[in-house]
Amino acid sequence: MGRGRVHLKRIENKINRQVTFSKRRAGLLKKAHEISVFCDAEVALIVFSLKGKLFEYSTDSCMEKILERYERYSYAERQLGNWSMEYNRLKAKVELLQKNHRNYMGEDLDSLSLKELQNLEQQLDTAIKHIRSRKNQLICESISELQRKEKAIQEQNAMLAKQIKEREKAVAQQSQWGQKEHGLNTSSFLLPQPPPPPPPHPCLNIGTYQEEATEVRRNELDLTLEPIYHLGYFAA
Repeated sequence: MGRGRVHLKRIENKINRQVTFSKRRAGLLKKAHEISVFCDAEVALIVFSLKGKLFEYSTDSCMEKILERYERYSYAERQLGNWSMEYNRLKAKVELLQKNHRNYMGEDLDSLSLKELQNLEQQLDTAIKHIRSRKNQLICESISELQRKEKAIQEQNAMLAKQIKEREKAVAQQSQWGQKEHGLNTSSFLLPQPPPPPPPHPCLNIGTYQEEATEVRRNELDLTLEPIYHLGYFAA
């Protein structure tokens, strides 16, 4: 008769558990070596006992190389699995969006039920209200902007008109001043020169002539008396 089927469960007896661990560990290491030799495979085996003791086996003693390869492979597998899940999720989302877009355009409505059509109608009404509200807001903003520009242009036109009036006034004043100066210069050339004053009449200066005659006589008398004075001096 063959051996009965062994039920897998934890061995409660510590001694039996340790003996079983030693036997199974040796058999496991032997099987790992056999598969690496028979199949030319890279095998890495790591076992920790209950007390934390390490038992390991690797093909050609290259445990680090095998573990590094395992890390790269497992990371790639995880990334591939994540990308596959992400791709499926995005694909389903795109299909749903395309279906909703066709429904919003009034296409592929045969597969929709009455409730779905009512929901679609309500969504379209809400979207139209939002669109109209946004359109009115933009129109009001455009009108306000145009009014502001119009006011600025009117103020600029008023300022330019004021400057033009001031320049016209200044030009008119300069023209008047030029005409006045031209008239004065013309009148100075055309008016006759006044005649020179007449010389004083001799009869009006009688006193002056008498004084001059008296002074001349006095000088002549001094000249006649001077030799006499000198003669008297020498005689003495």
